[in-house]
Amino acid sequence: MANTEAERLAYSVQESADLLGVNYFSVYRLIQRGKLRACRALKGKLLVPRAELLRLLKS
Repeated sequence: MANTEAERLAYSVQESADLLGVNYFSVYRLIQRGKLRACRALKGKLLVPRAELLRLLKS
């Protein structure tokens, strides 16, 4: 069975915070300040693309 975590294209703000080792509000502030791109999914939920998390980690 394939590893679904490696194949995910986007993460919620909370999942992103967990992956980065910071709290929810830190990720939300990065999004508000334009340092991290996010998109709105169904019902207005913010999703952070996996590529954005990788970009942030590399910088």
